[in-house]
Amino acid sequence: MGGTTGTRRPPWGVRLVYGLRKEPDMLAMPDDELMAARDAQNRMVASGRARIITGFPDRRATIDWQRVGLPDRELAVRVYRPVSGRRRPQARLPLVLHVHGGGFVGTAVQCDWLNSHLAGRLPAVVVSVEHRLVSPGIPFSAAVDDGWDVLRHVVRHAARWGVDPARAVVVGESAGAAVTALAAIRARDAGLALRAQVLVNPCADLTSTALDYPSMTAYATSPTLTVTRLERFRRMAVPEGADPRAVSPLHADDLSGLAPALVVVPALDPVADHGRAYADRLREAGTPVHLAEYPRAGHAFLSMPRLVPAARPARRAILSFLRDHVHPAVSSTAAGTR
Repeated sequence: MGGTTGTRRPPWGVRLVYGLRKEPDMLAMPDDELMAARDAQNRMVASGRARIITGFPDRRATIDWQRVGLPDRELAVRVYRPVSGRRRPQARLPLVLHVHGGGFVGTAVQCDWLNSHLAGRLPAVVVSVEHRLVSPGIPFSAAVDDGWDVLRHVVRHAARWGVDPARAVVVGESAGAAVTALAAIRARDAGLALRAQVLVNPCADLTSTALDYPSMTAYATSPTLTVTRLERFRRMAVPEGADPRAVSPLHADDLSGLAPALVVVPALDPVADHGRAYADRLREAGTPVHLAEYPRAGHAFLSMPRLVPAARPARRAILSFLRDHVHPAVSSTAAGTR
């Protein structure tokens, strides 16, 4: 797990923006204040002003909210489609099931930059799940169920969504990467063949060992994720008496036979060693995995392309990885003409 060799500073833009706000005492904050702060942050991230940080969507994709009706609940999903898809409705496209980061905070809107580029440039239909957020009375297992249930629903109704169920992949960021990693495990067990999985700065361990990694010590006060914030999330996410292994892909019993994985690790991140450790476990289990590290990036960097230069090469790497798995013939042709 040793990738942490000493602390380095994140890009100046991140230090400037996050240095303007004071991190509250997350462990002491009452639940109602925490939820109010969460709601305020989500409103800010979903506003047009936030595009200065989160990036502008690719014009080659359309973006719409839709509802997914499940047997016991209804969920919102943010759907991204290539513009050309409206002219050729008969063409089935790959499915990218995406889950945003945050866990107890966050919205699919913060990922418009990445998801619109994936939709427009793969091309593919990207379905980003607006899952239930962790809060008092709502554990992280609810988000895990939401990710898996939406994936199954879209695959089962592939014709209605205009997707090819044989070319489905999952992409997740931070806590969302835990959701998609667990979805990949459930998919294997259910006989649903995924083509690939992409896990970006995954929060892969919510057990009692979650903070016992060198990167946690080295980047405990990272601007975009502090260890205190992570511990508050962990306490809400796994209520007393719950099995933390059920929401911690790093502690899954069997990681063999899973879809090929790309694990994206920003080095300046408290959970960097979570990603490294999970990549090691996948490799040991025989699951194909590629670990891509970005030394000048911190947690959630893919949602801050206007502040973190590494977001663009990371997006290109994700696009290339997915294209190789959902459009292999196209990728081979492109490689032969370079």
